[in-house]
Amino acid sequence: MFGAGGGIGSALREAVVASGRFSEVVAFSRSTQPSIDLLDEDSLERAAVFAAERGELRLVIDATGFLHDDRQAPEKSLRQLDAVNLARSFALNAIGPALIMKHLLPHLPRSGKAVFATLSARLGSIGDNRLGGWYSYRASKAALNQLVRTASVELARKSPDALCIALHPGTVATPLTDPFAATGLQSHSPPVAARHMLAVVDGLTREASGGFFDWRGEPVPW
Repeated sequence: MFGAGGGIGSALREAVVASGRFSEVVAFSRSTQPSIDLLDEDSLERAAVFAAERGELRLVIDATGFLHDDRQAPEKSLRQLDAVNLARSFALNAIGPALIMKHLLPHLPRSGKAVFATLSARLGSIGDNRLGGWYSYRASKAALNQLVRTASVELARKSPDALCIALHPGTVATPLTDPFAATGLQSHSPPVAARHMLAVVDGLTREASGGFFDWRGEPVPW
């Protein structure tokens, strides 16, 4: 589990542990040992090796991601685009997860179902974009989706039963999303969102590898 320190990540970790289906659950965040930093590839490689040495990897979840902080907020118009902020969004939402895949996917078993799932967002869907805005977040998540799709093709050559997928968790009530919550918009608590996503993962077969699915298991347009 990468990104286990966040609201969704911690809920996913707890849900996986509660399922009782895995002999061990290994979680990584900035505060774990080993720790991870999406901007430090060596830390991601160390984490992947550490996890693989603990036993066979059957489920790996990347719950990392960046929406906003005190330095950066979603853009409402082209006037607000900033090269540094764009690059930062891509580094955290696309490049970091890509490097996790680089070091983790080769450790997945060669046979039997295994899943690598990364958290994307419906806002990263090009086909579903009707409102505009949020340029760097949308574009970085769209890039993540393409990286997932491309990695799934390579993964299938070595581990034909394994899946590499992107998941949209829905609108989850966390401190990061609270400033953007729309009145009347359906939202889920992190534990509920975690249960939904694990149910989706359980129901997918290898034919779904490379896909982008929402919390109900429905495909999301690219």
